Amino acid sequence: MKIVVAYSGGLDTSVILKWLKETYKAEVIAFCADLGQEEELGGLEEKAIRTGASKAYILDLREEFVSQYIFPMLRANAMYEGVYLLGTSIARPLIAKKQIEIAVKEGADAVAHGATGKGNDQVRFELAYYALKPDIKVIAPWRVWPFKSRQGLMDYAEKSGIPVTATKQKPYSTDRNVLHISYEGGILEDPWAEPPADMYTMTLPPEKAKDGPAYIEIEYEKGDPVAVNGKRMGPFALLKELNRIGGENGIGRIDLVENRYVGMKSRGVYETPGGTILHAAHRAVESITLDREVMHLKESLMPKYAEMVYYGYWFSPERELLQKLIDESQKKVNGTARLKLYKGSLLVVGRKSPDSLYDPSLATFEEGAAYDQKDAEGFIRLNSLRLRVETLLRGGKPLS
Repeated sequence: MKIVVAYSGGLDTSVILKWLKETYKAEVIAFCADLGQEEELGGLEEKAIRTGASKAYILDLREEFVSQYIFPMLRANAMYEGVYLLGTSIARPLIAKKQIEIAVKEGADAVAHGATGKGNDQVRFELAYYALKPDIKVIAPWRVWPFKSRQGLMDYAEKSGIPVTATKQKPYSTDRNVLHISYEGGILEDPWAEPPADMYTMTLPPEKAKDGPAYIEIEYEKGDPVAVNGKRMGPFALLKELNRIGGENGIGRIDLVENRYVGMKSRGVYETPGGTILHAAHRAVESITLDREVMHLKESLMPKYAEMVYYGYWFSPERELLQKLIDESQKKVNGTARLKLYKGSLLVVGRKSPDSLYDPSLATFEEGAAYDQKDAEGFIRLNSLRLRVETLLRGGKPLS
């Protein structure tokens, strides 16, 4: 038997690698995706081999992650439950896709992941696996092995000679990529307790951010950001630069209790500095380039799109169909947004576009020939017709 396992080199996945090899008498291939998590990946291949892997793939997926996953999602203005910018959710389909590609290349019988049986990630990984390779066997160790705690994993690692450095459980768990970092569990499980001040990684506390405001301009072409302050950049470099700018101005912290797909509520704390900036900037450019009804239709579909990403249906026909509609709407979303960042606050203070639908001669309160205000009377009377009929048929009594 041959298994491809999603591997990070930490305690959990190191134990999983060894456990899979011993339990299934299998050849195990390790796969690690570089999604801009700012971790040192040097030596990871050697570590995987020492732990028992026959081979290890360390793939740089940073550009693909931003351009083919994050940017399409940002074109949709996707936010789960109105707050969460889906930083963990959007990473899983790409990891799963590459894992399946390796499994096919290597002729593997199965894939394995380190997600627990309580979380969303198990669903996201496995829905992607099955969508891409319906006959693949999936092994989820946390649902079947005898270990019940992190201490149990540490004991197994010590007994098996697995080279891990963990000595005790963190007070919370984290997941990071170029879009965000998440914090869950441990001391954060009390939704009344404020997160510890020293927990945050990507952003300064707003009260410690610099005293003066920072102004930035972000240029868009067909709904995607292409330049910051006049400097054109590739997708990954652009998002990384906005993470820097947003982080030093305290932008992008959120704390929420969200509804997991498996049915429970969970408290999560997130830092998404660059993503928060891009979300606001994109909406600003859309505000002057999208037709009213197109914008309202798109906004009505956003919660469903966000739900698809959160639940793990990235490779579903409904998400792909909806993406085509969204991308069609973005053909004229070209222009520049100007934003003001100050101690955790983010304001759009300007927007311009060569494809702008904003007409000053129509919008002005001053005298203008483009709009005859008398026309509004007929418009209002026609739109009030059903309301007047309702009241008349009730004998002149309005609804209470």
